[in-house]
This record gives sequence, structure tokens and C-alpha cells, in this order.
Amino acid sequence: GKPLDVYKSECRHGTAYTKITSEYSGIKSETTYYVPLGQIFEYWRLKVTNTSDRPRKLTAFSYAEFANQWMTEQDQVNLQYSIFIARGTYKDGIIGLSSEDNLLRQRKDIATNDIKMNEWMALAGSPVAGYDTDRTSFIGTYGSYEKPQAVINGKSGNSLAYGDSACGSLSTNIDLAPGESKEIILLVGIGDMEIRGRKVLAEYGNTKRADEELDKLIKNWHSKLDSFIAETPDADINHTVNMWGLYNCLITFAWSRAASLIYNGERDGLGYRDSVQDILGVSAAIPEEAEARMYRMLSGQVACGGAIPVIKTEHNPGHEKAPSEEEYRSDDCLWFFNAVPAYIAENGNFDLYNKVVPYADHGEATVYGHLKQALLFNLNHMGADDIPCGLLADWNDCLKLGYHGESLFVAFQLRLGLTTYSDISLRLGKKDESEWALKTREKLDAAIQKKCWDGKWWIWAIGEDGTVYGTKTYEEGQVYFNTQVWSVLSSAATPEQARECMQTVKEKLATPYGLMLCAPPFTNTSIDVMRAVVFNQGIKENAGIFNHTQGWGIIAETMLGNGNRAYEYCKAALPAAWNDKAEIRQSEPYVQGQTTYSAFSPRPGNTRVSWLSGAATWSYYSLTQYILGIRPQYEGLMIDPCVPDSWDGFKVQRRFRGKIIHIEVKNPAHVCKGIVELTLNGEKLSGNVIPAEKLKGENTVVAVMGKDGVTDKTPQRV
Repeated sequence: GKPLDVYKSECRHGTAYTKITSEYSGIKSETTYYVPLGQIFEYWRLKVTNTSDRPRKLTAFSYAEFANQWMTEQDQVNLQYSIFIARGTYKDGIIGLSSEDNLLRQRKDIATNDIKMNEWMALAGSPVAGYDTDRTSFIGTYGSYEKPQAVINGKSGNSLAYGDSACGSLSTNIDLAPGESKEIILLVGIGDMEIRGRKVLAEYGNTKRADEELDKLIKNWHSKLDSFIAETPDADINHTVNMWGLYNCLITFAWSRAASLIYNGERDGLGYRDSVQDILGVSAAIPEEAEARMYRMLSGQVACGGAIPVIKTEHNPGHEKAPSEEEYRSDDCLWFFNAVPAYIAENGNFDLYNKVVPYADHGEATVYGHLKQALLFNLNHMGADDIPCGLLADWNDCLKLGYHGESLFVAFQLRLGLTTYSDISLRLGKKDESEWALKTREKLDAAIQKKCWDGKWWIWAIGEDGTVYGTKTYEEGQVYFNTQVWSVLSSAATPEQARECMQTVKEKLATPYGLMLCAPPFTNTSIDVMRAVVFNQGIKENAGIFNHTQGWGIIAETMLGNGNRAYEYCKAALPAAWNDKAEIRQSEPYVQGQTTYSAFSPRPGNTRVSWLSGAATWSYYSLTQYILGIRPQYEGLMIDPCVPDSWDGFKVQRRFRGKIIHIEVKNPAHVCKGIVELTLNGEKLSGNVIPAEKLKGENTVVAVMGKDGVTDKTPQRV
């Protein structure tokens, strides 16, 4: 590489675009990458400037390695096939690559759609000097990207792939006077080079159109990012709330866990539990898309109340095969009791509970009916101690208790579901259903208290053979994070139990990098019970910091009024807070990662599996709705912050049901929680909820925090 005192480079990521700027030897380059809205091609825009005092003659090369076979796994391993199906072509400034070209000519279903098995690359703004579609020709035999043979030679090889490893490269010569700049545009897309590539080049291959498309792209994303704008004393929180936290949620919502630098696209669909939770992070930003996703996920529930594990792109409600009994996971449909009420509180249309949605396999029910079936599914799968069975897995896929082993985490989820269902039932005028839910909850509470409290913390499971996991005498995975925090989220814990178990979390699981999933790590526990034993200690489910769960800990502490501790936990797992310690985190400082190594590993703080993670949703959700406390309710917007007592206050601009609300929260008494005064447009209100019917197009709210103020003491949902 080049010494950094003479080679300067900067990479900037924006809303769906990336810009890389480099300077070396009197030449400055700026390259901007983005995909125009609704299109299936990329812009690569290169601006080159001669910053020296002499004329310069340059050659610029583009490069992309194409997949010979679009099934990428086979493209890498089945070389006896994939290496022989690619064919490269070049004509009038455009490179084309086709795979299985002869098949395309015979198969009408493929031939009529030029997108399949075709890629192209085109150049605008400068004449093409040469091209390569054979990777070996461009890189060289045993060559590398560091020193491609074509660049060493100073010219392209004009190679055409024919049963080779394919690539796309165009070169152009650029002459620059001192101080002169030139811009060239590369367009790279899928589809036939003649049918689609040439049309795109003619329409989009100019700087005016490229500028328009970039502006349109940025405005589109920014229109989604203005639903919640915060001004707090903490720059890292502002950075997360106002831009990258929500952007991370939106990207995760769009892609689920299908395609990223980690996920290679093989899971072609929406993972059930993940995609239901993803709705929480985007309901305010993209309400129409969130509602559509909610119905799609409900249509993945089968008539018995369980769910299909993945909703495929070709999902056909009413005609899908139900999973076998052994394939059901116990937590899947219980996430609806978080996502559905949260969306309807955001939307304000309570009648959505009466909307009819089909089941995946057969039959249909209202949204309300789907919720009842979710409860019945778990109530029909109870273990010997009247705790719900873990089935194939609860949220923790590593947990294998035997099909009839019992999961306390799911018991707490079920309890929250019963509470939420009771509240919805009352609002719908279904008193009998509400009472049924409360009586069922009483029975569940009795079972939980009888078997699951170990004095200072909650156990995590009871095996099929009766073994109790998570007691003070159990050496591995003794304290399990999920059951501690969900005892608080579900209001199952008594006030004393809530304080005790969350203090145990602080003492046993809290680290400077986040909250560990359990401790101590697993070494000798049977893999038949806890498959986390396959992971190195301090990573993922084996006493690692699973970032998906961090928001749960934050919410639990805010529910107990512990603003300082909630803030501490928030900052420990906040990517922006690690911007100046990148050598520790080793991951992008603007998006969440799935797992962070804990102190049980030799490299605590290292973070892996960035972008697509439930950590994005729960981090943003806990920060905006529980620390800042701006939380939608069916009746209106609740102001229920739980902040560090050192804060003087903060401001939020919130878009809510088509209205704009400017909120100023003042904290003159320096408390963590409690609203003592609330005004809307100068009118004093009682309580801490702004009634939706009192809102105008644009509104001003002032909330004053103080001792013994109003808080949400009995939440009906989380």
C-alpha cells in the first residue's frame, strides 16, 4: 500500500449512496455510487481533478466481478458447471454478460424476461478505450486486485469471456490540464445489454439526469427520516435518532435477513419472528408499508395459531402447507402483541382489529381473532409445570429443551399477550374475552411464582426431564438475561422481584460493551440442551452480548424509573458512542451489529454481523419511545421520558397521524422520570397523554418533569 502521508482517502456513507474521495500524486478522484429509485442499475460517477501544475494523461478502469451462475453458492463451488456457462460480449461502448445463453433462447418463460441471467456495463462522458470480460485477462494469472495486469499494462486486454470466470471492465483515457476536472459515468445493471442496457445509457447516461436521480433518492430517504427529530444533550443519541438508527431500521425492514455482506441471499423470504419485530421500528416513518407487512405476517400464521418459519416471496395465503408439529417455534406469533398494538396506536384506526386476514393454510379471522389464536397456540402447548413449552425453540434458537421442555421467556411473552389481549377486548366491548384473559393470566402467574423465582433472579427453563436451568446451583448459564428483563416488561415480577433481578443483571451481566445474554458461559452443558456450547465463550448465545436484546434491558430500566442506568445501557450498545474507539468495536459506527464479544472472550467489544439485525429495531424503539418516552397510545401521544437526572431537558419534533408536534421537555428538578405539567398549544392538560382529537396541523407541547410526576405505571403493551 501507499503511505498515508501521501495518499489520502475518505469514504462517506449517506442515505443510499456512498462517496469515496482520494488524493494522490496531484490527482483527486471522487466516486459516488447509488441505485436510482425504482431502477435495476447502479450509477458509478467518477470525477477526476488534476490538482498539480502540469498536464496529466490518465487511464481509468472500471471493474466488477460478475457471477457466472446467479445461484451464488453454486457459482463458487460447482465450478465444473458454472465456469462453462458464461459468455461476454462488447458492442458500441457496452459490455454484456449472459449466463446459460442457449437455455435462454429455448425457455420462453426466461427469454421473455431479459433481466434473468444477464448483466451489462456502460460508459458515458468519455470514449471507451478498451474492455475486458474475462477476469484472468484483467487481473492476470495469479494476479490480485492490488495490481491488476490490465492496470500494469496501461490498457485493457479486450477479452471476451467464453467459459471463463467473468468480469466487467471498461477503460477510458483522460487528459487533464492543470486544475481541470472531468466526470465520467459508469452504469452497471441487470438485463440484456441491447434491450435494456442501451436504453438506460441513452436515458440516464448524462450528468444532468444523474444529478436529478441522486437528488430524488436523497429526498425520498429524508422524507422517511423526519418522523422523529430529537435535540438532546447527547450528540451520539441525536446522531442515532435523527439519521442512522432509523435508517438502519428501514434497511432491516426492507431486507429482513435476506441479503447483506453477511447474509448471501439464500434465505429468500421474511424470517417470521424477526420481520414481525421489525415493524416496531418503522411504523411512524413508513406507516403504509408497515401496515402491509403486518397483514402479510398475520397471513403467515396458520389456523392453529402457530406460524410458518419463513414467508417466501411467492407466499400464497390460504394455500400454504402448515408446519409439522415438530417445526413450530414457541415465540413466533407472540411478537404480534408488541407489533400490532404499537402500529394501531401509531395509526389511530382501532377498527383495524376487525379487518379479516387469511391464515396461511386455510380459513381466515379478524386481526383480533389472529391474536386470540396466538394465545391459544401456546396455551395448548403447556408443560408439566403449566409453563409454555419451548417447542423447536423460543427466541433463542440454541435452546433445545426437548419438545415438552418449558420456556420461562415464552411464559413472560404469553403473560404480556394476555394483558394486551384483555385491554383490546375491553375496548372492543368483549368483556367475557377480557375476563378470560385475566383469569388465564392469574393461573399462569401462579405457575411462574411457584417454580421460577430463585431468590435473586429468574430461572430460564425447565427441561423435558424436569431439570431446572438457571438456578444458583446451576454452574453454566446461571443468570439468563431474557427472563430477567421480560419479567419486568410483562409485569410478572413483583416490585421487589423486579428490583432484585435487574440488580442481578447489573452485577452479573453488565459490561462496558453491553449486557451479556447469560453468564457464566457454557462449556459442559449438553449440546442437546443448549447448542450455544458450539460457539466460543463470550460470543453470540454463549455469554456474548446479543445486541437484539439490549433494548429490552433499556425498556425494563425505564419501566422501573432508572433513567441513569437505562442511559448507561443505551450508551454501552450505541454504535455512535464507539466512533472514537473503532479499533475495539471493529464495525461500522453508525449501524447495529448482531453480536458483540463479551469479557469472556479475549477481544471484548468486537462487534460482528452488522446491518440486518433486530438490534436496529429494539435500539431505536427503546431510545425514542422509552428513554425519550414519546410513545403512541390509542388515545393520543404519551409523554413519558426516563432520562439521566443530569439532563436539563430535550426537544423532539414528532410526526403523528398526519400532524406535526413540537415537544419541549424541561427537567428543572433533575429527576429521571415523571411529568408534573403538560400543555398543548398553551392549554394545560391533566396526565401525560396528548389527546389525538385536540391536535391541529402543527402543535407545540411543553412537558415539565418533576418529583412524583405522572408515569405509565401499568402498561398494557410494550
